[in-house]
Amino acid sequence: MKALNSLDLSDNQFTGMIPSSIGALNFLISLNLSQNNLSGRIPTGNQLQTLTDLSIYAGNRDLCGAPLPSNCSNDENPPTTSKNKYKESNKPKKVWFYLDMVCGFATGFWGIIGVLLFKKQWRYKLFMIAEVTMDKVCVTVAVRVPKIRRT
Repeated sequence: MKALNSLDLSDNQFTGMIPSSIGALNFLISLNLSQNNLSGRIPTGNQLQTLTDLSIYAGNRDLCGAPLPSNCSNDENPPTTSKNKYKESNKPKKVWFYLDMVCGFATGFWGIIGVLLFKKQWRYKLFMIAEVTMDKVCVTVAVRVPKIRRT
């Protein structure tokens, strides 16, 4: 897509904003977005600045910004309807995300707890490591606290 030369999306009844990724098309020679219901600010990009023909955006009365004579008065680009559409389409992704999180946690938790429940040697080894570590911490604290008090 980055090597795209021509893009004609005219007369398709598209709504919403022009994606800012169109500004990243470096080889775009011809663009036609006329006769849609596009709104918001026209994105800026290296190649888009060379396309100054106003007929590219004809029939989209809610578009603003260069090269059109109408300036954008506010910086709020997305209309409220497109935000709602995005949120609605994102809901199934959130459900799967949380379902994956719960499954991952359950697998990890029971993978460790299950092994410790059924493998007696591993359980003893874990408790021995914890006991040795706590002994080292207690000895270190008992030795260093008097040194700190003296200085």
